[in-house]
Amino acid sequence: QVQLVESGGGLVQAGGSLRLSCAASGRTFSIYAMGWFRQAPGKEREFVTAISKSGGTITYADSMKGRTTISRDNAKNTVDLQMNSLKPEDTAVYYCAAGRLAVVAVTASEYNYWGQGTQVTVSS
Repeated sequence: QVQLVESGGGLVQAGGSLRLSCAASGRTFSIYAMGWFRQAPGKEREFVTAISKSGGTITYADSMKGRTTISRDNAKNTVDLQMNSLKPEDTAVYYCAAGRLAVVAVTASEYNYWGQGTQVTVSS
């Protein structure tokens, strides 16, 4: 029902910033809670942040608090991830996900739709 495409990844130096975007196509983007996950080489997919369908509820992984901001624009069918003070350990493929959730979820299995991912590399 919805297709997701991430963009904005790239190479950035430690301490720098990056803004990722997720563009969704579908009839009713506003019915989906949205989440960002990441997966580094040799590691399992990890929760980053999520936002409820109307934007009223937001949650962040502890490691992301204070330097990451998720936002959505239901008129544009987009969800953004602003990341500041990036660290080498943030290096991963970042995925956008959508789910028909009551509020938000922090586990990947709760989401039904996934983008292809965008690579974020933070140099030392």
